[in-house]
Amino acid sequence: MNKMLTKPSHTIALCSIANFINAADRVIMPIAIVPMADEYNWDLHGQGWVLSSFAVGYMSSQVFGGSGSKKYGGKAILLISVLLWSFFSTLMVPFCAPSINLLIFSRVLLGLGEGLGLPTIFHIFAHTIPGEERSRAFGYLVACGSIGQTVASVILPHMSWPWMFYLFGFMGIFWVLAWAVLYQEARTSTEEEFIEPPKVSNTNVSWREFLCHWPLWSIYIAHFSMNWSNYIIMQWLPTYMRRTLGAHQSSIMFTAVPYVMNSLVGVVAGHFADSLIIKHKWTVVSVRRLMTSIGLLGPGLFILFFSAVDNLPLAVFFVSLSLGLSACNSSGHLSNHAEIAPNHAGITFAISNTLATIPGILCGPLTAELVSQSHGRWFPVFIIAAGVNFVGAIIYLSQSAASQVL
Repeated sequence: MNKMLTKPSHTIALCSIANFINAADRVIMPIAIVPMADEYNWDLHGQGWVLSSFAVGYMSSQVFGGSGSKKYGGKAILLISVLLWSFFSTLMVPFCAPSINLLIFSRVLLGLGEGLGLPTIFHIFAHTIPGEERSRAFGYLVACGSIGQTVASVILPHMSWPWMFYLFGFMGIFWVLAWAVLYQEARTSTEEEFIEPPKVSNTNVSWREFLCHWPLWSIYIAHFSMNWSNYIIMQWLPTYMRRTLGAHQSSIMFTAVPYVMNSLVGVVAGHFADSLIIKHKWTVVSVRRLMTSIGLLGPGLFILFFSAVDNLPLAVFFVSLSLGLSACNSSGHLSNHAEIAPNHAGITFAISNTLATIPGILCGPLTAELVSQSHGRWFPVFIIAAGVNFVGAIIYLSQSAASQVL
């Protein structure tokens, strides 16, 4: 019998570093677009399409990331993913920038590459990480993504915008080499190895089944809700701070604070959730519902507070609480895939993340339109985000489960 040769802890570390680069790459354009827009004379709508074009590609490759990792193995798909987003769509951006259409195309390629990544990692984790360690695994995964965004937010405002892309592009290439050498996958041509075999091994599932269970839809809707506010913060926070709060270019580094909070809360929430299950004997579904409630209701409340202040330090404080509490979702609905669909966690996450990428497509042009029609006011943008979060929390609380459905 084949065995996974890479230790779970090493698998978590390698995948978390990949997510570090993944998340950092997403922050580059929201920071770089301020000087790029000044250099190339892009209006707010043009900036919105550049920011949202990433989500078009990201949405398009999710399902292949989940199904491809089942067929070809997680190692190969994740390697292709990081290579694609690092070379073709990060290193090449400075060469595409003079043409906004070519730049939008490169952003679509970035989305295609990154869209393969997380579904593949979810597939790998479902096969290699024991159930009682999954909250921590996803906590570290999400935390490393937030650290990547933090590092990028701190150092990039002090660099010329082309070198923002070169730095993390080369970092991705180095990760590809390390992954190819260090990660070993246990796999036969006919079956996949699980560290904990699922109770029901149903591998012949029609695509209709992925859309016919309310516990799955509760995850999909919670994920959609979480991403709505997260995309607004990720895409527009530097612009909002610069244009509305009057922050100087050097003050853009304060956009790192929400990501620091997100990474810290993600790790703490993961350990806390696992301790509730192991030490305090909470049911898994109770823990998932608690963490998702905190991860949706808290951010919805604090993004409203954020929108109501015009003081930079106070605004940073509230948006940090909003994004920080959002990390609790890693121990909530994001960990729920491996429990209700252990045979198909990569695919269910791919579907979930595909639907949850719709906000990424809409938030660019929709935010630009709302702000323009409101004569520069951002409150409509934030009230919609809070409402979406509240609805998502209610649906997850009423419809979620932790028993296997696929």
